Order: sequence, then structure tokens, then C-alpha cells
Amino acid sequence: MVSDESHEYNVKVDWTHGRVGKFTVENKPEIEVATPPEFGGPEGIISPEDLFVGAATSCLMTTFVTFTGKMRFDFKSFTCEGVGTLEKVEKGFQFTKLLLKASVIVESEDLVPKAERALELAGKYCLVSNSMKCPTEHENHVEVG
Repeated sequence: MVSDESHEYNVKVDWTHGRVGKFTVENKPEIEVATPPEFGGPEGIISPEDLFVGAATSCLMTTFVTFTGKMRFDFKSFTCEGVGTLEKVEKGFQFTKLLLKASVIVESEDLVPKAERALELAGKYCLVSNSMKCPTEHENHVEVG
């Protein structure tokens, strides 16, 4: 049952050939996905590992934008680099750490503390990284430009 307190997100993957498939979300662009090259997949195709790190990185961005709206201030740019560490553990491979390095540029010095607070809140309330088993670390940087 879906309500204001519950939401479902439906995706589909259709195998196409080798270790490659077509990832689709209804009414959105499809992407090709594959096993990463280090595990025998082809070069140049987005992997589930890329999507895992990308989900947390993009969620941090959208959560940051939400908080800047609530705090009523504008920013000039936001960039986030995500680094997921995949390690061999007892049950095979799993992500053991996620590092999100966010950089924000604001118009003036008085907006720096607001942007820092919005980044802090985005890290705290990012639903995707909060749903992941591995710990998430944040390196936040705000500058005037």
C-alpha cells in the first residue's frame, strides 16, 4: 500500500547480451548497465556499482537543494564526487565505505555558514546513504566565488 508515508519505485532490467542489460524506469531515459570491467564486463558501460555510489551522490545533491530552499538562500554551484570502496569480505564483495566530497560556491561571505549548515543537514537526512549498510563519510567545502 502506497501512501504519504510510503512510496514505491519500480525499475526493470532486461538482459540483452553477455553481461549487459537495459535498465528502464517508466517514462524516463533508459540506460545500458553491465558488470564492471574489473569483474569481466565490458568497458564504457555504467555498472550497478556506479549506480550505487551515484544514488548516494545525487541524493546528497537533491537533499542539499531542498535545505537551501527551506533556508531561503541561493548558491552558485554544487558539485559532489562520490567514492565507494568495494572490498572482498567473508560473503564476497561489498561496499565498506562511501565518501561524499561536496563543494559549494556561494555569492558572499555571509552565506558560507548557511551553505555549511545545509550541507551538514543534507548529509544527516540523505535518505539513500541512510539506507545503505556501509558508513558514509563527508568532506564538505564552501567558498565564495
